[in-house]
Amino acid sequence: MLRTVPSQCAYNARGTLPLPYRGGASVPPSRWRLTLKLSAVSSARRRLIGAAAATLLAACAGPKTRPDTAASPPLPGTTSPAPTRPLKVALALGGGAARGFAHTGVIKALEARGIDADIVVGTSAGSVIAALYASGMNGLQMNKLALTMDEAAISDWALPLRSRGFLKGVALQNYVNTTLNNRPIEKMIRPLGIVATDLKSGRPILFQRGNTGIAVRASCSVPSIFEPVRIGNREYVDGGLVSPVPAAFARRMGADFVIAVDISQHPENGLTQSSFDVLMQTFTIMGQSIKAYELDQYADVVIRPNLSAMSGSDFRQRNAAILAGEETVNRIFPQLQQKLALAHAQ
Repeated sequence: MLRTVPSQCAYNARGTLPLPYRGGASVPPSRWRLTLKLSAVSSARRRLIGAAAATLLAACAGPKTRPDTAASPPLPGTTSPAPTRPLKVALALGGGAARGFAHTGVIKALEARGIDADIVVGTSAGSVIAALYASGMNGLQMNKLALTMDEAAISDWALPLRSRGFLKGVALQNYVNTTLNNRPIEKMIRPLGIVATDLKSGRPILFQRGNTGIAVRASCSVPSIFEPVRIGNREYVDGGLVSPVPAAFARRMGADFVIAVDISQHPENGLTQSSFDVLMQTFTIMGQSIKAYELDQYADVVIRPNLSAMSGSDFRQRNAAILAGEETVNRIFPQLQQKLALAHAQ
C-alpha cells in the first residue's frame, strides 16, 4: 500500500509552507505553528530593516538643498549702514558789473584743486558766468572767452529820452544765447539758477527754465543803465537789488554746501569817478544789510577777491580781476578744504 508524502512545495490548509520532510516522519502541528511564527517575525524584521535602509539611501542620494538664510533673523549690530548721499556743492556768484571777471578766476582755481560745483546760481554779472559754467565750459575756456570778448558785442545803445535805460540789453541776450547755442536753462549740464528782481513787487525771482539769454539780461538790467526786461506780463531788473550774492537760492536748489563769491566792494572803498560808479556805489550801500544776512545764514564759505582798485565799469582790467579770483582761492583753500571735510563727515 503506497503512502503519500506531502510535497515540499505544497501549502497546508492555512496557506503556509510546512517544514521539510525528514526521515519520513511528519512534524507535529504544534511545532509547525511555533516555527512559522518565528519565521514570520524574522521576515517582518528583515523587511523593516530593508525599508529603513532604502529610505536612508534615498535621502543620501537625493538632491542637496541650500539652507534658507533669508528666514534667519539678522544678528544684533550686523545691519549694513545706509548708503551716504553725495554732498551737493553750489556756487553762488554775486553781482558787480566788470568785476564779475573775478568769478572766472575763482572757478579756475577751484577746478585746479579738484572742486567742481554741482549747482550754480548767479546774480547780475554773476549770472553770465553761471550760465557759461552750467553749460559745461570749464575755467580755462571761460578765461579765454573773457580775454577775447568784445565789449561792443554786448552794448546796444537805446535812443535817449525815449527809453528807460541807456542800453537795451538785447545785445547781451543774443551774445549769451549764441555762445551757448541757444540752450535753455533747464537743458544745462549743471542745474542753473538766475536771480532777477520783479520791478512791480520788488521780490526776487529765480529763473530755472526758459530762455537763458533773456534771464541773464533781466538779471543784469541795472536800473537806468539797462531797460527793464518784460517776460510775460511782468518786468524785471537787476537781481542784485534783492539778492546781491544768491546763497539762499543755492540752498533752495538743494545745495548742502554753498561757496559764495562776493565781488562787491565795501562802501568805504568804492570808486565814484563816473555816474555808473555812483550808481553801483548806491546799490552797494543799499544791499549791505541784505548781503550780510544772506551770507551769514546760507553760505558755508565766502570768497572775496581783492578788487578794491577796479571799477565796475572798467573792462580793461578783466585779466587782473581773473587773477584776483585765483589768488583769493589759493589763499583761503586750507579753510575751504577743512570745512568741506567736516561737511562730508556729517
